[in-house]
Amino acid sequence: MAGDGMNRREMLALLGGMASLLVAGGTEASPIDTSETMYTLPEDIKFVGQDGAPPKSVESAFLYSNPGREGIYYALLRWHPGYMSAPHSYATDRLCVVISGTWWINSGVDFDPGHTVPVKAGTFVRRIARTWHYDGVPRGEAEPATIAICGIGPVDIRLAEPDKPLARTV
Repeated sequence: MAGDGMNRREMLALLGGMASLLVAGGTEASPIDTSETMYTLPEDIKFVGQDGAPPKSVESAFLYSNPGREGIYYALLRWHPGYMSAPHSYATDRLCVVISGTWWINSGVDFDPGHTVPVKAGTFVRRIARTWHYDGVPRGEAEPATIAICGIGPVDIRLAEPDKPLARTV
């Protein structure tokens, strides 16, 4: 019947196309053009500590551009157990995906690590521009959390308590 899937002619055309792909499968692919398709292997991604933060608390790896510059950026952020950010906000939205570990997040200006929500690897988090939030990994967690972050710079970070550091021990 019409509308119930492929007819015989479509099925034969599909099978014929698949057969030609199988026969062509033995041909050699052209080499990658790294001026067109750029990549960085995991072992080549360099994380650096953030200015003013204690060693092994929070680290960044800028994969594409930088949050302080105009335009799109893409970065990895790694929070080590025992540290969280102070409440802060950004001028633009940030799109985040937890890559590994568990990231603990909350909204608001009142810093209360006991009320953070754990989000595991694979979770998507959108931080809305100019809304207060904080995050990190509390002491006792087995591993750091690594988060992929994309946004539009410059981020213009603002601290709810500018007289206190961004990274806090918890």
